[in-house]
Amino acid sequence: MEDLVRRATERAERAGFAYSCDPGVGRLLAVLAAGLPARARVLEIGTGTGVGTAWLVSGLTPRTDVTVTTIEYDAARAGLARQGEWPGFVEFRTGDALAMLPGLRTFDLIFADSPAGKHERLDLTLGALGPGGTLLVDDMTADPAWPAEFRERQEGVRRTLLADPALAAVELAHGSGIILATRRAT
Repeated sequence: MEDLVRRATERAERAGFAYSCDPGVGRLLAVLAAGLPARARVLEIGTGTGVGTAWLVSGLTPRTDVTVTTIEYDAARAGLARQGEWPGFVEFRTGDALAMLPGLRTFDLIFADSPAGKHERLDLTLGALGPGGTLLVDDMTADPAWPAEFRERQEGVRRTLLADPALAAVELAHGSGIILATRRAT
């Protein structure tokens, strides 16, 4: 499956897309995906050119009892991602994740890799996280070069996830900086 990741990374490079999933975060996604229960549901918000999707699939295969739904707002990027050789359990959706989230049921693993669902309306993403489900958000290491508005939104995500009593959450200095949170089973 490393081939799938390599091809998705090459698509990103050819397209000049600089916001693909960091390899350290990708490896963690593969590990989290590998441990999912039978018939698990995975959601990725922000497909890009499919690098994060490829990491998720690499952790899931050779299984076929799972579903991966990935949402990309930009139609051109979504088209690039679809060019991969994906297993039948991967579903690509193009459009506004914020409009789609309320109708998608719940998921066992969510990778929020776009402003929609992370910086904007994190509550919708948390609402889609099932009991015992895991949420991974990346790009949480602050960069002084980023605009103040972005850093403020990033800090809001951090405060929300680390303070939510319904979650067990930890911030890790791994890859681009991540917060890993699990919804407490009730």
